[in-house]
Amino acid sequence: MNMKISRSTGYAVLAVGYIAQHKDQGIVLSQDVADAFEIPLEYLLKILQQLVRANILHSKRGPRGGFSLAKPVSKITLLDIIEAVDGPLTSQFSLAVQGKGSKLGAQADKVYQKAIEQARAVFAKTTIAELLPGRK
Repeated sequence: MNMKISRSTGYAVLAVGYIAQHKDQGIVLSQDVADAFEIPLEYLLKILQQLVRANILHSKRGPRGGFSLAKPVSKITLLDIIEAVDGPLTSQFSLAVQGKGSKLGAQADKVYQKAIEQARAVFAKTTIAELLPGRK
C-alpha cells in the first residue's frame, strides 16, 4: 500500500470507535453504525467482515446479530485497522529502479522508507482507546 489511507479504512476506524462506545449494549447493529455515519450498509458490511477476519471484531448472525469487539480497545491499534482493510503499510516507492540506478532515486527511496517506518510506528502505538472521547 502507499501512504494514502483509503475511505474504507476511515470508515473502519469510525465503526470500531462506535462499537467501542456502545459496547455496554453487547452487540451493535451494523445498521446503527451505517446510520450514525451515513455509510452505505452493504459497503460497511464488507468493511466489518474484513475487521472480523483480522480478529478486531466478532460477528453474530441472526435476528439478534451484530458486531462486538474481539479484544479490548487498548489492544486495537490504528495499524491493525489500516492493515485489516488496506493491507500492509509498506513502501512501494522505487525511484532507484525507475531512475535506472540513479543515486538520487536511491536516496529518495531511503527517505520514503523512513517516512513509512515512522508512520507505521505512530499507527502501531495509537490505540482506539486513546481516540475515544473522554480518554487520554
